[in-house]
Amino acid sequence: MEVDVPRRKPNLMFVGDGRVNTFITASRNVVDGSTTFNSSTVGNGFLAMDITFQNTAGPSKHQAVALRVGSDLSAFYRCDMLAYQDTLYVHSLRQFYSGCLIAGTVDFIFENAAANTGIVIQKCRIGATRDLEAVKANFPTYLGRPWKQYSRTVIMQSVISDVINPAGWFPWNGDFALNTLTYREYQNTGPGANMSSRVTWTGYSLITNASEAQSYTARNFISGVNWLNATGFPFSLNI
Repeated sequence: MEVDVPRRKPNLMFVGDGRVNTFITASRNVVDGSTTFNSSTVGNGFLAMDITFQNTAGPSKHQAVALRVGSDLSAFYRCDMLAYQDTLYVHSLRQFYSGCLIAGTVDFIFENAAANTGIVIQKCRIGATRDLEAVKANFPTYLGRPWKQYSRTVIMQSVISDVINPAGWFPWNGDFALNTLTYREYQNTGPGANMSSRVTWTGYSLITNASEAQSYTARNFISGVNWLNATGFPFSLNI
């Protein structure tokens, strides 16, 4: 089935018949001439529920975005985003994901990394998919790396499995951005949350008080109190 949606349509909602039944899929990729930046497909106020967004290009095609979102007040509930490299491009503006599975192998959640942007992962599970569980020791995996100078990622109140390297974070290229990035962790659990061997970069630190953590909640980081209720999706505003 093919559905054509005209350009520049705000406030659309796509409701699927379950993430194992409804797929939005394509295979555009960098090797064949497409770019990650021009892969955006949704407008302001876009909502999606019970849908899988998938890029089937495969690992040999390098960057192949399944979903790029640069629209304000967008939310996704019970959706899967599946690809190999650069699965979900959370480019900019206010976005919210709840009950979603985001899977890939390289940089599979990434953002614009401008000074006023960032990614917060709260109350989630970080681990290997079943097909990679047996070989996870062969593939060093990290919470993130600074693609751009002002990379900002906060992981809090999440369960981190032993798939994550004890260092936690990985440099992009030498000491690039290690002083300007903002990487934070707060109240995470699981074997991958052990802090004893974490990186010691200037831009990285462990949050130790609730007031600092509160600034990264949906209430404050994406002004969730003003718009999340209208989505009809479940959400938590606080720590």
